[in-house]
Amino acid sequence: MSELTFEQMLEESLKTIHTGEIVEGTVIDVKPDELILNIGYKSDGILPKYEYTNDSSVNLLEAVKVGDTMEVKILKVNDGEGQVALTHKRIVADRGSKKLEDAFNNQEVLTAKVAQLLNGGLSVVVDDVRIFIPASLVSDVYEKDLSKYENQEISFVLIEYNPKKRRYIGDRKQLLVKEKAAAQADILERIKEGDIIEGVVKNVTDFGAFIDLGGIDGLLHISEMSWGRIENPKKLFKVGDTVSVKIKEINGTKIALTAKFDDANPWKDAASKYSVGAVVTGKVARMTDFGAFIELEPGVDALLHVSQISKDHVEKPSDVLNKGDEVTAKIVDFNEASQKISLSVKALLAPEAEEEAAEEAPAEEAPATEE
Repeated sequence: MSELTFEQMLEESLKTIHTGEIVEGTVIDVKPDELILNIGYKSDGILPKYEYTNDSSVNLLEAVKVGDTMEVKILKVNDGEGQVALTHKRIVADRGSKKLEDAFNNQEVLTAKVAQLLNGGLSVVVDDVRIFIPASLVSDVYEKDLSKYENQEISFVLIEYNPKKRRYIGDRKQLLVKEKAAAQADILERIKEGDIIEGVVKNVTDFGAFIDLGGIDGLLHISEMSWGRIENPKKLFKVGDTVSVKIKEINGTKIALTAKFDDANPWKDAASKYSVGAVVTGKVARMTDFGAFIELEPGVDALLHVSQISKDHVEKPSDVLNKGDEVTAKIVDFNEASQKISLSVKALLAPEAEEEAAEEAPAEEAPATEE
């Protein structure tokens, strides 16, 4: 038997490889667009960047070093140039697909960084498997602009797993709904009617403001914002404001709030300030056909009936008064229980009328005196 040549012995010492086989390789050179690996075969393996990862932002020169080892799959034993074509990302994807299958079956919560903003939603990557999260499933509220999620880590569950079509759909919305439901249940256990609590203004409308109480929203109606009259809630509150409110009523998950605190109630000492006979000054707040409501102070209005506006006949209040006019009148009735005060300008004018009548009346003749 003839002795084997060195080349023959070297070739026999090298393993044979087959397409689809997974082998371990050692990085012997790192280039910007590809890695060269020793896979124990007569030819080196070439691993292009696009077969290393789906993430185009990865810098191979920083991510991989000479001497690193990694598992690779044989794509072609001879790529046409005598080298072996390799892939790494497909191994990761295959294992990732199995991981996703388990997560799908168990409804496991996954976390990943948003890799791409799409017109219809977000794309995230889990072990080199791309998962699409539709815009309608990104949040539990409508969000037109998804740019705030760029490069952010988000949690979601898989609601569709179809490796044959490479279709993987994620849902973040249901997690938020569950979290909010849990937060609502927690806060509803901790609060009761009459409690004073701090919240953050979430939204302001013409009829009131929605206040985030830390997991559940409460409505602060325009009529409960102040003891005084509020024309426009948007002038009083801004989104993000921290406010102190009192729980007025709890009905299921609906919470009614008030900012009318008892210690600031202007009616608590009204009896002493607005007793019958007192003369007061206020401004016309609003008018009806039967009279004008005069604001004596924020939260305390008094009715000046049309018949009490003047000693002369007045058809309707708007004929002689304008909103904002200052009016001085006498209190002719005070009802603390119903919080009603009646005013009269006429009552102030009556004494003057009596004096004028007295001055105009002819003087009585003095009786003759006896001489």
